[in-house]
Formats: sequence, structure tokens, C-alpha cells
Amino acid sequence: MSHPRRIRSPWRVMGAAVLAAALVPAAAYAADDDPRIGLAPGYFPWSEASSNIELLDNTPRVAPFDGAPGNFGFVNSDLAFTGDHAIMGSFNGFQVYDVSDPSDPTLSGSYVCPGGQGDVSVYGDLLFFSVEETRGRIDCGTQGAPGSVNPERFRGVRIFDISDITAPVQVAAVQTCRGSHTHTLVSDPDDDANLYVYNSGTAGVRPAAELAGCESANTNTTAPVTTGNPTPWRIDVIKVPLASPQDAAIVSQPRIFTDPVTGAYNGLLNTLPGTRHPSGSNYSPLPNTNTCHDITAYPALGLAAGACQGNGILLDISDPVNPVRLDAVADPNFSYWHSATLNNDGTKVIFTDEWGGGTSARCRETDRPEWGADAIFDVVDGKMEFRSYYKLPVPQTVQENCVAHNASLVPVPGRDILVQAWYQGGLSMIDFSDSANPVEIASYDRGPVNTPSATGVNLAGYWSTYWYNGNVFGSEIARGFDSFGLLPSDVMSENEIAAASEVRVAEFNAQHQTPLTWAPSFNVAGSYYDQAVRSGELAGATLAKVSKHLDKAETLADKGEKASAKDQLANAIRVLGTSGDQGELREALVALRASL
Repeated sequence: MSHPRRIRSPWRVMGAAVLAAALVPAAAYAADDDPRIGLAPGYFPWSEASSNIELLDNTPRVAPFDGAPGNFGFVNSDLAFTGDHAIMGSFNGFQVYDVSDPSDPTLSGSYVCPGGQGDVSVYGDLLFFSVEETRGRIDCGTQGAPGSVNPERFRGVRIFDISDITAPVQVAAVQTCRGSHTHTLVSDPDDDANLYVYNSGTAGVRPAAELAGCESANTNTTAPVTTGNPTPWRIDVIKVPLASPQDAAIVSQPRIFTDPVTGAYNGLLNTLPGTRHPSGSNYSPLPNTNTCHDITAYPALGLAAGACQGNGILLDISDPVNPVRLDAVADPNFSYWHSATLNNDGTKVIFTDEWGGGTSARCRETDRPEWGADAIFDVVDGKMEFRSYYKLPVPQTVQENCVAHNASLVPVPGRDILVQAWYQGGLSMIDFSDSANPVEIASYDRGPVNTPSATGVNLAGYWSTYWYNGNVFGSEIARGFDSFGLLPSDVMSENEIAAASEVRVAEFNAQHQTPLTWAPSFNVAGSYYDQAVRSGELAGATLAKVSKHLDKAETLADKGEKASAKDQLANAIRVLGTSGDQGELREALVALRASL
């Protein structure tokens, strides 16, 4: 089942417990008795530890998508969702899982199309797929594309028709100068006929003899670059006519890093090779802003957050073809700005730092909590204001590649919650409602993979962990596809889990955020009730009265006695304040009463 069974009459249960446990920010590293410490190494089988979340199922990789851990030809990458299906990218193509039963997902199809990195997105009947490596071919062939110039080579964004998801058909292949490491879908609220794709290529520039218009440049310079039309220091904007996706083409290449005063294309951070990271080693990767690694768009708000190697940036995307930089931030603790997530109302943004590139152990006891971590900002009047760092609060071994990676929101009403992948650090779910004090509320971890090297780092762990329609799903680089269910706890009530599970979407791409909305329900009201009790704002005589009226209201509503249920809700509303957690609960009860 998609979430634990809901306990009836939650008002008295929660009121009696008083939810006294406070949310306490995680320390730099967890206590020595954290069960994640000392997990035994293993591939299949493995050792594991979890808190407030349970692994429902693991579906291992199978041929032709299986290979030894560390073989980059078969690495699992990002996830996208449509209907009852999860699509998992891979350096070898993509796979489709049926997730209609989250406790038993099944592999329903696979499509071999090598070329890395296999970033995937879905929009209606279209699947978008990133290709960056030189072995990629227009025809998806497995024989590679040898030579420095090859007319059969493909590097860019593939577009598939998945109206029959069992038989994808490539309908377009948009070539780009640096390939496609990641891409982002950008819908236009004022234009239903077209979709836009922001492409971020991080590889070397192709020769003009292979793709006209490509122009290489030295990015390792602090001198202003103002001449020519160099491929670095820009992104690609691809326009996709939804009625004729075969006509997809690049329509602009905005230089979003330009210095507005000097006009230099390389107007943001230009860290040079050999520069020392605060850890004492050289920066790796290098925080040199000549492209974005990943961009997350929130078209309904006209905003996008770009994680762009040396900077985190905020973009105005109200005109999708011509994004405008609103703000940029840098941080010497960050080696490589990797990805971004906005909260639901666009007032906060979390950036990740992929220090070590995802292939190194960067969660060791000696690694400070601000290295390879999240940086949390408030968004105030179009500017980003730093609030805090969050690092996985438990050390990992030197055998485990571990650093901050891909995440998504968990739609609990009244809270900002993120579930995040940490490669072999597992997953960590955090509450960042107080952006200055993020708190871990759930976790899952396995011991280090110990094959083929018994003592070295074998690439594995979660590339992505995303919430989708009631469950968390994970793309495990080496072990396959995982599904999880949340468990009630002092920091996440059964009402909150049930309310989050009521939010249903037809498709999901983590880098194409859409507004989360909650229809009025007793679960939603119960979430605000639990939060008010947990914070201590609902207590004493007021708690007793509200609990009594809400218990009666739900019982009456279950019997179909809506008028009487509305009377009880009115009684509860009457005793609540209008601000703080009581005010949030009051608003939820007003909406619930109006819906009956």
C-alpha cells in the first residue's frame, strides 16, 4: 500500500500524546549509536539501517542494463514519472518501471540508446533524453562513433514519442555544441502550443567541422572575454512545437553569466586550476562558471534556480526564450554548484555542492559539514540570502562515494520537506521550514559496495530520490530501482503522510516544478493540527476543546451527517487564534467546513 493505514479519530490520539518531541537540528555528525555507522559492506545482499521510512522493494538491474559497479557504461541516472510509470535514465539508454503497486514495482520495458548521461524528463507523450558522450549515435547504435569528426555522432537532446510506452519512437534529435549533461523543461503559462528545453552541456566543445557554429574557448582565464561567439558561457534554449516535435530546434543561446558592466561573457566566478579548496586539496570539480550543471524551473512563478558550477543563480523566466539573471551567489566552501530545488511558494532555494564529482568519499568524519553539502537561501525581492548549510548528519566510510545530490519536495501541507539522495550516503529527508535550522526527519542507508574492489570505492548509491504520488522512489546507480514508504513518527504524523499522499500528479520531473495544492480534507486539517500540537501553540484547554470538536466532526462526516459535522468544525474554528500555527489550522478548518 502507498502509505501506512490511517488511525481514525486522530484528534484524541495526537492530543493525548501532545507530540512533545521537538525538532532539533542535526549536529555536524550524528551520535555514535546512529545505526548507519558501521554498516557491513556488501553488494547483494547488503546491510541497511533506516529511520521513519521503510524500503518496500528493490528491483535489481538486469541485462542489457547490468554491469559491474563502477562501469560507467551501465550507470543508472535520473528519474521521471508519468502515470503509473517511472522512467529511469542510464548511460546505456532508459528503462520503464510499472509503479502502480509501489510495494512491487516491475520492469516493463527498456530501450538501449548509449551515450550518457541519460537525464530524462517527460511531458505528455514526449520523453526527453540527454546525451553527452562522443560514443552517442543519431541512430542509438551501440557501435559508437569513432574519430574526432563523425557525421553519425549525436550529442544533445533526444525526443521520443512514448504514446505507446512499450515502444518509444525517436522523433527528434537536437544537436548541441557541448552535448547535454542535463536539461530542464520550461512550460510557458501563456503558450500551450510550445514547450521549451534549457540545455546544459558540460563537456568539451565539438569541432565546427562536426557541428557548425561551435566555437571553443579557453575557460581557464580571469581576463574578460568579450569577442567572438564562444560556446562556453551560455545555455541552449530549445523550442519544441508540441504539435510537431520533430521540428524542435535551438531558438536562443542566452549568455546568463555576462557582467552587465563590462559585457564580459565570463562575468561570474572564474576559479583557475590549482586553486585550493578549504579542505587543503585542490577544488574538484572546479567552480568555474562557464555553463550550468543543472537548472530547476518553476514556470508558474516565472523563476528558475541555476546550479552553475561556480555560482548559484536566480533567473526570471517569464519570457522562456530570453531568461534574465536576477541574482548570483558564490561560496568558497562550494566546489561545484550541482542542482537546485525551490520550495513550493518560491521563497527558499536549496543548492547542492557535488564536491568530488560524485565519485569520491566526501562524507568522512574529517569532512566539515559545509563541504559537499546543501546551502539554503531565502529568496527576498528577487535576491538570495544565505541561511544555513545541511550535510548528511552521519559520517560515511572512505569506501563510499558520498556527497549532496538530487532531491525533490515532499508535499506535506504547512512544511517545507525535502527528500535527498547522497549516493552511498543513502537518502536523507529534511525539514527546512526554518531555513536557518534544517532538521533530518527520516533516513535510509546501506553499507558500502565492496565489489569489484574489496577495499576501494565502487561507484553506487542513490543518484536521485524523489517523491511521487505517495511514495519515495530511488534510482540506485548499481543496485537498481527502489521504492519506499514513510512511517509515522514524532516528527511526521500519520495525518501528514496521508495528506502528502493525497497530492496526485499526472507526471513529475524534479527540475520542472509545479505548484503543490491540497484539496480540503480531514488529513490536511489533521496535519495542521499535529503541527500546532508539536510546536506547543495548541495546548491546554484550547487543545482539549479543538480535539473534542474535530473528533466529533470527523465521526459525523463519516456517517454522512455533514450539517452536524460543519457545526462541530465551526465550534473548533471559534476557539482558535488567527496567527501562527493556530491560524494555519483555523484556515484549514474553514476550507474543510466549506467543502462539506
